[in-house]
Amino acid sequence: MAKECILGIDIGTSACKSIVVDSEGNLLASATEEYPLYTPQPGWAEQNPSDWWNATVNTIKKAIRESNIAPDSIKGVGLSGQMHGLVALDKNHQVIRPAFLWNDQRTLKQCMEIIEAAGGASQLLNYTNNSMLPGYTGGKILWLKEQEPQNYEKATIFLNPKDYIRYRMTGVIATEVSDASGTGLFDVKNRKWSESLLQKLGIDINLLPKCYESPEITGFSTNEVFESTGLPERTPVAGGGGDSVIQTTGTGLIKEGILGLTIGTAGIIAMGLNSFKFNSTGKFQVFCNNAPNKWHIMGVTLAAGGSLQWFKNNMCKNELEAAKATNTNVYSILEDAIEKESPPGSNNLVFLPYLIGERCPYPDPNASGVFLGVTLRHKHSDFTRSIMEGVSFSLKQIYEMIVTMDANLSVKEIRISGGGSGSLLWRKIIADIFQLPVKTVSGNKEGGAYGAVLVAGAGVGIWGSVEEATNILKVETEVLPEPENSRVYNGLFEVYKELYPVLKPAFDKLSQIK
Repeated sequence: MAKECILGIDIGTSACKSIVVDSEGNLLASATEEYPLYTPQPGWAEQNPSDWWNATVNTIKKAIRESNIAPDSIKGVGLSGQMHGLVALDKNHQVIRPAFLWNDQRTLKQCMEIIEAAGGASQLLNYTNNSMLPGYTGGKILWLKEQEPQNYEKATIFLNPKDYIRYRMTGVIATEVSDASGTGLFDVKNRKWSESLLQKLGIDINLLPKCYESPEITGFSTNEVFESTGLPERTPVAGGGGDSVIQTTGTGLIKEGILGLTIGTAGIIAMGLNSFKFNSTGKFQVFCNNAPNKWHIMGVTLAAGGSLQWFKNNMCKNELEAAKATNTNVYSILEDAIEKESPPGSNNLVFLPYLIGERCPYPDPNASGVFLGVTLRHKHSDFTRSIMEGVSFSLKQIYEMIVTMDANLSVKEIRISGGGSGSLLWRKIIADIFQLPVKTVSGNKEGGAYGAVLVAGAGVGIWGSVEEATNILKVETEVLPEPENSRVYNGLFEVYKELYPVLKPAFDKLSQIK
């Protein structure tokens, strides 16, 4: 009997990835193709949706070919994509202008207008359960209306990036609840567009797509797709998910009790929620989960792996030269030095990772990085370790805020993903700081594409539910905490938490000096 397989597609910021996975969770093929990002003005970030589509076609074709399966073994397609983007289509469903991306920062004025129209920040939470951030889609729609009215008038529908790919694959205009949650226009509690907020903003609800649950089948691939990729016509395409949510689904974060931690350029800490939780401070993102009737909470620290990358690029000339001369990974050289020279706690050196401001728990663009406690005894390796520890403290601070939302929330383990998860030393540091086991699981390296596979597989009945689908994940590594390290880390964490409130006035003064 032929294998049943799922095709997962992830429209990332730098590249499209397509993977083929069988019903036992085995990765059969993976194909990636990059595309450009454009910054026509400082703070702007745009891409051409046609680049996404061309990369999707090419990677589907390559993944099917390299999987060595009969194409009709593919029983469904799952979609993942960068969240918060905006693709504007005209009456003929042609792209009107380049797409705005999640990291586009031009909409601060429009975000303030949305908050004011809602009746203030606290009232906005009652509509959407989320603050309005410049990256979100809502501000982009108002910017288009105010700054490019001729394009706004042409628009008949606004889509997120992965949903444009859905349209090109199926001809269907649709989205699903996790990506819709990140627009800032979605009633997360009731899992539908916030008609009340849209009315206050003067945005016609018909400009927004029909919204499905993530595993629901939204449409079927066309003959045109078959001719260009080899994917059989009428292959079901599931709702899928926004990447920040669905990549955690790919590590098993559906129900409460498992904490997800992603260390990429930014750091994300997330958990599935069994019931809706009100985001009373507005500091978190509380979105709909990919599993129906469940939710997802996350907080973001902006410079996680990015902090270590900054240090490597600017403070590690000797190590970079040694890595080049010996064809060795520079991070391995840095970590070897830590293991030899720097004990847990970095000899009482504390790092604040606010190199590009901060989002959670302090939404403050003026915050900046700090090394505290520098003395003559400190070595280069102490600074390296303190960065890894400081990022971990930042994530633990977010974690502590999450668990105080509900006395019944308890966490038994951490599942880690992202580039930083490849560091055994960093996994040890996190285990010791959180005093929880830290695990990596199969599919970890495939990001949102693997989560998309699980969601689509549930949608076509390979697995009975999204939660059941996550049962195929296998633990690949596990690091247990060392209790003897908790004393020094607990003490440094208390110091860490005291620093931002004390330094906030200084951060603000520094930002005014030109």
